[in-house]
Amino acid sequence: MGALREMAEPFVASGPTGVAVHTRLKHLTSGDEEVLRLVGAHLGALASKDLKSRCREGLEHTADAWAVRKRELTAVSSSRWAGAITKASHDQWALARRGQLAHIQNLEAGIRTIARRLSLPVGQKGSKEAPGGYRSRQEWHAKARRLHVLEDRLAAERADREAGVVHVVRGGKRLARTRHHLDAAQLTKTQWRRRWEAERWFCQADGESGKRYGNETIRVSPDGEVSIKLPAPLRHLANAPHGRYVPASRVTFPHRGQEWADRIATNRAVAYRIHHDTDRDRWYLTASWQIPPTPTIPLDAALGQGVIGVDTNADHLAAWRLDVHGNPTGTPRRFFYDLSGTAQHRDAQVRHALTRLLHWATACGVKAIAVEDLDFGAEKTREKHGRKKRFRRLISGMPTGRLRARLTSMADQTGIAVIAVDPAYTSRWGAQHWQKPLCSTTRKTTRHDAAAVAIGRRAQGYPIRRRTAPPPHDQSDRAGHRTVQARRGNPGREETRPRIPGPRTRSVRAGCGANAGDQCAQHRSGHTAEHRSWKQEPTPAQSLGTVVCCCER
Repeated sequence: MGALREMAEPFVASGPTGVAVHTRLKHLTSGDEEVLRLVGAHLGALASKDLKSRCREGLEHTADAWAVRKRELTAVSSSRWAGAITKASHDQWALARRGQLAHIQNLEAGIRTIARRLSLPVGQKGSKEAPGGYRSRQEWHAKARRLHVLEDRLAAERADREAGVVHVVRGGKRLARTRHHLDAAQLTKTQWRRRWEAERWFCQADGESGKRYGNETIRVSPDGEVSIKLPAPLRHLANAPHGRYVPASRVTFPHRGQEWADRIATNRAVAYRIHHDTDRDRWYLTASWQIPPTPTIPLDAALGQGVIGVDTNADHLAAWRLDVHGNPTGTPRRFFYDLSGTAQHRDAQVRHALTRLLHWATACGVKAIAVEDLDFGAEKTREKHGRKKRFRRLISGMPTGRLRARLTSMADQTGIAVIAVDPAYTSRWGAQHWQKPLCSTTRKTTRHDAAAVAIGRRAQGYPIRRRTAPPPHDQSDRAGHRTVQARRGNPGREETRPRIPGPRTRSVRAGCGANAGDQCAQHRSGHTAEHRSWKQEPTPAQSLGTVVCCCER
């Protein structure tokens, strides 16, 4: 069995640094929708050209080149629209660079795995730490060919990265590939074209503190009036002064509406984005702004009322409440979600599950939730798990990143701290030490429930394993309460109970125990039989009988 890896210390996750809320633009007229389409299409074309220029510059990008691009865009839009477009191009190029680096690391991991397995004899069994050799010569040959393919891809990606070349698709690579599989996507050419054009539109603007209502390009007044600064070629469509267009819709933000109103009342920066949902044929407005991160509280203060351990699974969250001593209390809870369907549906399912979890934590009075700091980036490759497609699909479906981001954001509003713990061995050790003891005639504990207990105990600083089990009956203390938990500061809390020498334990011979000399102090007719052998004194009749017998003899 291999050595256990070093465990990372639990820590309180930092809160969110930004807020995004959206609402629907209702009661738009046909003229309003047409103006929004024209603005989005015009600015989208400019954004595509600017992104192409930014990608062409690569690593040689300078501030002077950025200024030239911005001046060219200002002539066909406005200075503020030009600033928003160039900033979006920079952000998209940087995101592509990060994705390129992640892809290179994934290729390197796959090459290492294949090379190692090819060096092993065919049919050699693997271990839990690493896979063994390939099953047959045919599979070995196929993987040898794949190794050359991956090496060629890695060489090309490294060359692109050194040259500063990135590959970006405005509108999304997935949607672009869907064009070749319309039957599988259940789309017609017209529907796909409408969705493709909507994704490539550009109608977003960053805010600026000190300006009226925090944004001069897309402005929303306190009463919900939306005003858009039209680009230069479309100013003839303006229905308000200074080349602005005001649609008939009035918006409100049900979620964080008061916080948004406080910001625009003091002219603090708020960014807006207008986008079109082609499936529902609806227009939406998203408002976002930055917030200072909430100061994290100390770990001991967060655990003052216990903790709720949460085990993340592909279709549900398994949770169990633990008291301050690390003992599971009450019954486990499960919060199910369905991750099939569209991205909006999956995101809504995660939010609803987390909402129920936070409501339960608030009702219990717990101020901390412990989750695993999961990252399956290296576990999703088919090179590591080979034919285990079901397992790879399982871990790929776990919403680790989305769930962590949503949980920290939602828990920040309820005053509940999120504690991230090392995920190593939580499922295995939880099932080993807690699954069977927590089962009863009315409750069947699963591995996921036991893992939730292990996660909560690790967050509290306790070891996952339970106390030493008591000895069987008729030995020592008759299966006493040796599994009762002790506080973290108590010395020797994980050790066995000290052995007290004495006759009851049969660990010392008779008459030599620590308390053997104190038996005379007890108000009894004689010493106890356990300490020394003794003979009952004969009665007078017995003594006379004995003498008579001796005389007769």
